[in-house]
Amino acid sequence: MKRLISIAAAALSLSIFQCFAQGYPSKPVHVIIGFTAGTATDILARVLSQKLAEFWNQSVVAENRPGAGSTIAAAAVAKAAPDGYVLLFNSSAQSINPALYAKLPYDNKDFVDIAPVAAQPNILVVSPASSIKSVADLIAEAKAKPGQINFGSAGVGTATHFNLEKFKLMTGIDVTHIPYKGTPEVVTDIIGGRTTAYFAPISAAISLIQGGKLRALAVSTAKRAIQLPNVPTIAEAGVPGFEFALWFGLWAPAGTPAEVVDKISKDTMRAVATADVREQFAKLGSEPLSMTPAEFSRYVRKETEDNARVVKAAGIKAP
Repeated sequence: MKRLISIAAAALSLSIFQCFAQGYPSKPVHVIIGFTAGTATDILARVLSQKLAEFWNQSVVAENRPGAGSTIAAAAVAKAAPDGYVLLFNSSAQSINPALYAKLPYDNKDFVDIAPVAAQPNILVVSPASSIKSVADLIAEAKAKPGQINFGSAGVGTATHFNLEKFKLMTGIDVTHIPYKGTPEVVTDIIGGRTTAYFAPISAAISLIQGGKLRALAVSTAKRAIQLPNVPTIAEAGVPGFEFALWFGLWAPAGTPAEVVDKISKDTMRAVATADVREQFAKLGSEPLSMTPAEFSRYVRKETEDNARVVKAAGIKAP
């Protein structure tokens, strides 16, 4: 009898969840973005949000809650109701922060991995007025003036910061890391000559590069960017084996019904497969990604483990 009751209860729960998923979303969905407006994370989040709103015939509200390397946004989503109406859109920082911060206001177990969205290269940029015209120039100047070159990032623990740390490890240079709140702030100081260099996400920098406001020295990924065919990879520019990609994904609070997670995941994959989203991503230098929640979980776990090794090797300390 107890077994029959348990089976009946399980069937009832499944039925409730299925009905819940079928009716989802029945009200506006809030997508919390870990970085400031104008960053790569923000730009891609808004492209996806717009397409999901079309699919769902429901408002998808994109909200920026920047700060502390995206941990402010992550903490807010971790504490939200697990019903699929508050989601986190974040960059690779989601897999970096657990290795970087000894204490976080959340744990990775407080989230369910929904789907990756896209990956893109960072572009090593300087001011057009800079005397630095190549990666070799940058390395030479950094070695001639240890600690005197300012290198910006979108914040401690962000992918742009880790890109820099990997570059330092592989070149042996000593530069001063200047963390900002986001890419727009770094770029403003690069253009103004107050900061020397930055690994800028291509989606946020491409128009400035094409408009002559930033000088692109190299691409962080193993292959050149289609949008910048004349810009070499860092490996081609004299740092053999160098490769770094910035990726983005979607998360929900732990406990969100599996059926809802599955629906959001499938709709996200359907969104990034549409011609108009792929076209927008291509213009931003981003390549759509497609994984099931289980595949994405394995990917995030591996990235977290890899980033922990970088933290240890580089001796990175949280502020």
